[in-house]
Amino acid sequence: MSRAQWEQEGRDWPNRGTSRFVDTGRMRWHVQMMGAGPVLLLLHGTGAATHSWRDLAPVLARQFTVVAFDLPGHGFTTGRPSGGLSMGAMAKAVADLLGHLGIVPDALVGHSAGAAIALRMVLDGHAAPAAVVGLGPALMPFPGLAATLFPTLARLVFVNPFAPHIFAAMARTPGEAGRFLERSTGSRIDAAGVEYYRRLFATSDHCAGAITMMADWDLASLARDLPRVETSVLLLHGAQDAAIPRSSVEAAAGLMPHARLQMLPGLGHLAHEEHAEEVAAIITRFAGAAA
Repeated sequence: MSRAQWEQEGRDWPNRGTSRFVDTGRMRWHVQMMGAGPVLLLLHGTGAATHSWRDLAPVLARQFTVVAFDLPGHGFTTGRPSGGLSMGAMAKAVADLLGHLGIVPDALVGHSAGAAIALRMVLDGHAAPAAVVGLGPALMPFPGLAATLFPTLARLVFVNPFAPHIFAAMARTPGEAGRFLERSTGSRIDAAGVEYYRRLFATSDHCAGAITMMADWDLASLARDLPRVETSVLLLHGAQDAAIPRSSVEAAAGLMPHARLQMLPGLGHLAHEEHAEEVAAIITRFAGAAA
C-alpha cells in the first residue's frame, strides 16, 4: 500500500474523536485538538505521527489546549510544502497551518526531529513561545564519521525509487516493527503503540516521507544558531535512549543560554510513550512556570 488511508490504517486511531482534516494550499493536514487553557503545540519526530502522543496528549489536555498533527510526509497528512521537507520548510509549513487555524502557541513540545523544528520555528520568527520542551531531542550533527555518512546514505536511499517500497515490505514481516523500535530507540512500548507504527511503516509514502526528511536535514546550521535561542528550554533525555547520545543533548543544552537538561532514568527515546504521566507532569510544571 502506498498511502495510509484514514478509514483503513486510521480506523481506530488514538484520540480519533479529536481529529479533523485541514487544507492549506498544497497541504491537507491531519490535526488533533483537545483540552482548554494555554496552547501547547506537539511536534512528533521522524517516522512517527499523532499516535506518538496517544497517552500524553489527553493528560496534558487537563490543563492545556493541546494541538497535534501529522507532519508533512507523515501519517495521514498529504501534500508537500514549498521547499520540500527541509527543516526550514517544515517550520514554515507548521507556521502557515497555525496561522490558518488562528492559533498562537504558548509552548512548543517536540520529540526528536520535532524538537529541531520547534527551535527552528523560534529562530526563524515563526513562533514566540514562553517555553520549549525537547523530548529525546535531535539537535546536533551526528558524531564523527556518521556526520558525513548518515546524510549521504539517506540521500542515496532517497534517490532510489524502490527504497520506500522495500522498507514498507520489511515492516509487514511479523514482529519486525516491534524489533526495529526496541533496537533503534531503547524503548519498550505497548503492543498497541507498536501496531500503530507498523501500520504506518507498512505504507511506502510514510517511509518515503521519513527518508526524504532525513536526506534534507541540516543539523549543522541549527547547531550554529542555537546560541541565539532566548526562550526557556527544557531538554528531557531517556537514560536508555539508543537513538540520540547523551553527549549530543548535553552539547545542545550548553549552547542555549536558557536551557537545561533533565535525564529520565530507565527510559528510552520514546520516553513519552513509555511513561506518559511522568513526562506530562514534568512538561506541565515547566510550561506552567514559564508562562
